[in-house]
Amino acid sequence: MSVERWSALTGSLGLPDTGGAALVARWEEPHRRYHDLAHLHAVLDGVDLLADHAADPDLARLAAWYHDAIYQGRGDDEEQSARLAETELTALGLPAPAVAEVARLVRLTNGHKTTPGDTNGEVLCDADLAILASPAYWDYTEAIRAEYAFLPDAVFRAGRAAVLQGLLTLPTLYRTPLGQELWEAPARANLHAELTRLTPA
Repeated sequence: MSVERWSALTGSLGLPDTGGAALVARWEEPHRRYHDLAHLHAVLDGVDLLADHAADPDLARLAAWYHDAIYQGRGDDEEQSARLAETELTALGLPAPAVAEVARLVRLTNGHKTTPGDTNGEVLCDADLAILASPAYWDYTEAIRAEYAFLPDAVFRAGRAAVLQGLLTLPTLYRTPLGQELWEAPARANLHAELTRLTPA
């Protein structure tokens, strides 16, 4: 199913149907616990759900494919993934302005901070953060902890709490009207609940 989604996307953009299997292999790397193929499909589904809001939903879909294509949990994954997108999409023949837009969108997923009117960025970031509102939220937190198993518990808890606090300071977690309607309230409840667990009184 994954390669078929890539083929459909490249076909709609008039690009060669190559590279999908290699990308899928990246998402299937054994060290991934959350940032895996299931996450990719969830983000693609989110982009599809919010597509009417995007200026160019196909570029948001390409960015979804690449946004965690390189994932080591070391801090520069988004930058490395953006560079991979620039290299591979240029080789596929995607026009330079579109390549630049995809790379920009990938970099946006480091912090998820968009500017007003950036509808492509709003769609991608909302899709990437949809998990925060999910009934499977606690499974997600366990998977994230497993990906950072190399960190001592105190270090992980402090870093994770800082991430949650940063998200909670955003005016809204979601920027699209539909994302706000569906996900804002349950996501904030989940984040507050986790932050309470991480920083007990």
